[in-house]
Amino acid sequence: MSPKTRMNVYFEPELLKKVEALALRRNVSKSAVIEAAVASFLSADASERLEAVFARRMDKLGRKVDGMDEDLAILGETLSLFIRFWLTVTPPLPDSAQASARAKGAERFDGFLQSLGRRLATGDRFLKELSRDVDVRRDGRAEPTADNP
Repeated sequence: MSPKTRMNVYFEPELLKKVEALALRRNVSKSAVIEAAVASFLSADASERLEAVFARRMDKLGRKVDGMDEDLAILGETLSLFIRFWLTVTPPLPDSAQASARAKGAERFDGFLQSLGRRLATGDRFLKELSRDVDVRRDGRAEPTADNP
């Protein structure tokens, strides 16, 4: 073993606590932990490891964005189908019924907003329910489950 040179360094108290905890967990000296950390920092492959970490994070973020794109497309299609259906089946109202229809609509909309607020507060989401209720076959088309034919 080659002789080692003593060096005095200063650490923030929180960082020193982390070094001490790691040394205890690994059953090694604090000097060994610091030496390994400095060696890792100075090694030529440190930048490659850092790049690999960033690449993994970017891949994960990319998958999340892809999932959000799909969720947004589902929501857009859902809304457009609802609007088309609603416009198809809702007859126009005579002028005499417009005022009461507006009042009833405002009351229903307030109820809708309250219900939406409760649902969002509980963390329930339509798309999560949809993904639980529908399995995807290998060819990518949705297949109903036994619970949701």
